[in-house]
Amino acid sequence: MTERIVVDDPTDLRVAEFVGLRDQALRGRREAHGGDVAGLFIAEGDLVVERAARAGYRLRALLLDATRTKPLPVDPGDDVPVYAGGPDVIRRITGLAVHRGVMGCFERRPVPDAETVLADVRRVVVCENVANPTNLGLVARSAAALGIDALLLDPTSSDPLYRRASRVSMGEVYALPYAWTSRLPEGLAPLRQRGFEVVALTPDPAADDIGTLAYGSDDRVALVLGAEGPGLSDDTLSAADRRVRIPLHSAVDSLNVASAAAIAIYLLGRR
Repeated sequence: MTERIVVDDPTDLRVAEFVGLRDQALRGRREAHGGDVAGLFIAEGDLVVERAARAGYRLRALLLDATRTKPLPVDPGDDVPVYAGGPDVIRRITGLAVHRGVMGCFERRPVPDAETVLADVRRVVVCENVANPTNLGLVARSAAALGIDALLLDPTSSDPLYRRASRVSMGEVYALPYAWTSRLPEGLAPLRQRGFEVVALTPDPAADDIGTLAYGSDDRVALVLGAEGPGLSDDTLSAADRRVRIPLHSAVDSLNVASAAAIAIYLLGRR
């Protein structure tokens, strides 16, 4: 059994990497240490920790609830410390009332550029200003489950390795290739260069019914999603090759972006 290092002081410097696990705090730390190339991220819960390790991210430390009795989700090896604290101590360390029993601190790795990620893929989801980590995590989970090859994110979208994003994706985001691009519509340029048809999802009743689209398995298609509420910018809608909508009943004017993404990804993948 892996030896646990008991922590009874939330100010213990050995667990400083776990202090205040709010996504914004982690982002500030990451940007202070070299942007997307360097820094840390936190995986929360057994399955998410296990999938981060399986995806090849290097584990730096684990933090456990001291009352935990079941086996660890990963073998940390001899060089990775495993810290344990009582519920009150962990709550004071992390700032979280719920921590799902185990958290892993992992090292980030360099994020490839858009041209590299798009080189050999056929189906891509592009996010413009999808800033809510929960929504982005749900989009990533649907993308991984329904056959999307990669994510392309503009600078105003959430970080896919944020704690909340990875948690709601159930760790699926770790195995989904992603890249950052410039603000849309300029950020669509790498897709144009690779011959993708750009399909913008919008609730506009004048847009085409997404159910009428038909693509072959070799067709390159990029589905572009906008923020919850405002949706895609006018410039991005104008730059798209096609604008599509999901037909809705009653007086409902739109769907949550994550729900809309799941439906649209399924329809594109089915064909």
